Amino acid sequence: MINYDELPHHSILCIDMKSFYASCAAVMRGLDPLECYLAVVGNLQQKGSVVLAASPKLKKDFGIRTGSRLFEIPKDDRIMIVEAQMAAYLKTSAAIIKLLNQYAPKEDIHIYSVDESFIKVDGLIRLFGNPSTIAMKIKNDIKETFGLPCTVGIGPNMLIAKLALDLESKKKKNGIAEWGYEDIQKKLWSVSPLSKMWGIGRKMERNLNRMGIFTVGALANHDLKLLEKKFGVIGNQLYHHAWGVDLSDLGAPILQGQISFGKSQILMRDYKKEHEIKTVMLEMCEEVARRARKSRKAGRTISLGISYSESEYGGGFYRSHTIDEPTNITMVIYEECLKLFRQHYSGKSVRQISISLSKVTDDANLQLSLFEPRRDKQRDLGYVVDKIRDRFGSAAILRAVSYTEAGMALKRSKLVGGHKA
Repeated sequence: MINYDELPHHSILCIDMKSFYASCAAVMRGLDPLECYLAVVGNLQQKGSVVLAASPKLKKDFGIRTGSRLFEIPKDDRIMIVEAQMAAYLKTSAAIIKLLNQYAPKEDIHIYSVDESFIKVDGLIRLFGNPSTIAMKIKNDIKETFGLPCTVGIGPNMLIAKLALDLESKKKKNGIAEWGYEDIQKKLWSVSPLSKMWGIGRKMERNLNRMGIFTVGALANHDLKLLEKKFGVIGNQLYHHAWGVDLSDLGAPILQGQISFGKSQILMRDYKKEHEIKTVMLEMCEEVARRARKSRKAGRTISLGISYSESEYGGGFYRSHTIDEPTNITMVIYEECLKLFRQHYSGKSVRQISISLSKVTDDANLQLSLFEPRRDKQRDLGYVVDKIRDRFGSAAILRAVSYTEAGMALKRSKLVGGHKA
């Protein structure tokens, strides 16, 4: 049993902008985000373009969701299909954060994603009322200022606020749900399948199912030592999260230990030639390494995923390899990806590539090598190149392969969030 009296009891709001891109696009066209049928896609010229957002009514009445494809949207005069305007959406997101800053200082606001934020309101109760009242004020302010709908979860920590948001607030008429520690057994433990709980993906769900765990309650009452033996620190976190326990500070990742750096890219066409596939892999390794360096991190496990074209009946592979020393050097990551590619590639046309770096540690923990000074120079050079790109733009320095027909980096440097601005 967990003694909740010994745990922190904050008042934290988790604010989620409902179908954010679609709602922004609707308001820009003078439409009601909750009443229109609207889809935002990456590129209107590509039938296979991904739906980035669908309005609530389009989701409910036509089953079109984020991740659907343009060709799946029915031919219906009521449905409006628009191309993403990422710069405008990001500008609106930044303006919403400024609005939140009118309620709380920046250190009490954690931007979780472009459409979701946490705000600690512990010190605001005398000014604005209890957490539910504050949530309604913020909700109304966002609606009046931007014309955008949102939902809010409230809890004593970030995890419970997020769970209240995902599992209840989106179903309530006023869009606000408040959970306390006392609600965990009643409202969380019955949740099944496990992937409905934030923080548990399909792969982890399958692993837990094999252990006979099918509900959050079963996870909470499983032997902690067995979970730790099977999953390490993640097993410990899963157990405590099933009890609603989250000791992370505002702004810290809710699932400590699951940090990784990755990039997934759907190619604009089928890539049939190996040298073209390797060109994109190198560009993606560069981006993954840059993201790791930006956070002053390095990782030991390099993963490569390849998805084949549907025209050749799909399929693909996802494989990983763990090296001895952590790295954030582009060419080291690329060399490992090449090994995985040579081992598992079947020769079919490629349509999607994903690369990730995990088992992460602080870059400050890396030791200079007496035997491979070249690697140390490569690492330092990476940071220098990053500074130049941060100052002059991502296209300021590119590898020669990025100027070939297969290269994607130059084209993507003109996009915002991977899509047209």
